[in-house]
Amino acid sequence: MHAILYHKYGLPDVLNYSQNAKKPKPDRGEVLVKIEAAALNPVDCEMRKGMLSILRSSKFPKIPGSDFAGRIVEAGAGVTRFKEGDEVYGMSKTRIGGAYAEYIKISPQEIGLKPKNITMEEAASIPLAALTSLQAMRDLAHLQSGQSVIINGASGGVGVYAIQLAKAMGAETTAVCSFRNAELVKGLGADHIIDYTQTDMLKLDQKFDMFYDVYGNKSLAKTRQLLNHGGTYVSTIPWPANFQAQFLSMFSSVKGKVVLVKSRTSDLDELRQLIESGQLKPVIDKVYPLAEGRAAQEYLETRRARGKVVLRVKS
Repeated sequence: MHAILYHKYGLPDVLNYSQNAKKPKPDRGEVLVKIEAAALNPVDCEMRKGMLSILRSSKFPKIPGSDFAGRIVEAGAGVTRFKEGDEVYGMSKTRIGGAYAEYIKISPQEIGLKPKNITMEEAASIPLAALTSLQAMRDLAHLQSGQSVIINGASGGVGVYAIQLAKAMGAETTAVCSFRNAELVKGLGADHIIDYTQTDMLKLDQKFDMFYDVYGNKSLAKTRQLLNHGGTYVSTIPWPANFQAQFLSMFSSVKGKVVLVKSRTSDLDELRQLIESGQLKPVIDKVYPLAEGRAAQEYLETRRARGKVVLRVKS
């Protein structure tokens, strides 16, 4: 099996392309997916560095990646929802990884049928980023039609889906990005755009119902004054300080939350419906062949990507 492997934690140069990786075999209640595309996420780089090693076993080699799209080639005993030949997309657990490869075994509860109107590369770019924003806005901030949200890091992998999902929910969106990405976020439906190189968002007079910190450089303490009474700050970064702020805000009129994304068939089905109805569209910056997984991570770590970075796995 072709895959990207690493045998120790470190810089991107620990990533190696192998044509002889061990092919997984599905257990009872699992399916085997032949991957055609996999998407990169910043957490892949954190895992490679060993910063989140507590979440994974100490066994090497490891295969990075969570997001994928492909076709089911084998269904284990007890699987009834999906069958061989189904085109699916989904996200493996971060602590497991395994998506930078030709095959992955996974629970049916973590995949959904691929949207019919997009490519495999586009489908792979959806799960983690869009699920994160869906669960942050719907489940944590309870964003409603007519409310307002400011998105810090609006042009990145998570941000581009946050804009579209907020619009689908009927919310007024303010996108924070650099000037070079203004047209991109405007095209995705942002009502207002703040160029952070020219304007300090922390000095805005306007207040919002949700502050969505995708980029990870604005804490609840810094942004509290931007939130309405009953407003919610949501961070995508699982730092201890953010969890502490979440606990302390239980006693405040402004709540702090940390979104811990989960891949669920029901949510992937909801995203599929939005995609097929034209309310949500993928945004891909670059596509690399699987063999260039190292270069793809190096590019992702520049934090300059506009949308998602994807690996083409299909032979």
